Amino acid sequence: MVEAAGGAPDLPATQLGYFDDMWQLQASAHVLSVLEESKIAIIVDCTILYPQGGGQPSDKGFILSIDEQTRFRVEDVRTRDGLVYHYGFFEASDLGNSSTFQIGQEVILYVDKSRRQLNSRLHTAGHLIDVCIENIGLSSLQPGKGHHFPDGPFVEYKGAVPASDIESRRAALEAEANRLVAAGGTVQAAVCSYEEARNRCGGQLPDYIAKDSKPRIVSIGSSFGCPCGGTHVKDISEIGSMKVSQIRVKKGLTKVSYNVLPFEYPMHFEN
Repeated sequence: MVEAAGGAPDLPATQLGYFDDMWQLQASAHVLSVLEESKIAIIVDCTILYPQGGGQPSDKGFILSIDEQTRFRVEDVRTRDGLVYHYGFFEASDLGNSSTFQIGQEVILYVDKSRRQLNSRLHTAGHLIDVCIENIGLSSLQPGKGHHFPDGPFVEYKGAVPASDIESRRAALEAEANRLVAAGGTVQAAVCSYEEARNRCGGQLPDYIAKDSKPRIVSIGSSFGCPCGGTHVKDISEIGSMKVSQIRVKKGLTKVSYNVLPFEYPMHFEN
């Protein structure tokens, strides 16, 4: 049953399973709505597929019926008004016919493993650059936006690195990042009260975090954390080797471009 989209459905907010377990790649859920927008959108009660946001691209994957006769390919995931929309299309069945899901039907969600792993490595690597900026004496730079997409990841800071120091700072950043990767360290994510979150972040939170909220804080090793809703690796070592390819300064902003090299991932991702 496909419903025509008309405004936001009157449904409970989607539970975000990846908040608690960033390495779960398969989970059951129940269908709450099947909408016809520019593409078909599936809304379930709880999802493990990450919706694009926070500088990280969305997951891709599948939603399957329990008997595996109905298969929905998830091409994009977005969030709006507390609901997570899984956009894509129904694939033809073995009989050659497309199908749909029924409201309340139990389904199985599958996350594209290689895409999730790469996105998680790139996102954690961006956070690690923040740590390295402090470690090499550039604490005057204030973190701005991050773009943790495979096509040109970067992090941006308010403040400028002198032109004469750019190459030496680039080399120092890369060396420090790879030193920390080699040393390893646990990556933790926790939903906290405002006070606990502030403590985890070194005594202050960004102004956009409401005092009556419960932000999710991601901490890299022993460093102070920061608010983040994305997915990350389990240990810093799982980032693998990093390259800091360029530092550019323009109009008072410093842009650090980086990437991660191919890496054989540990087995703790749950199939």
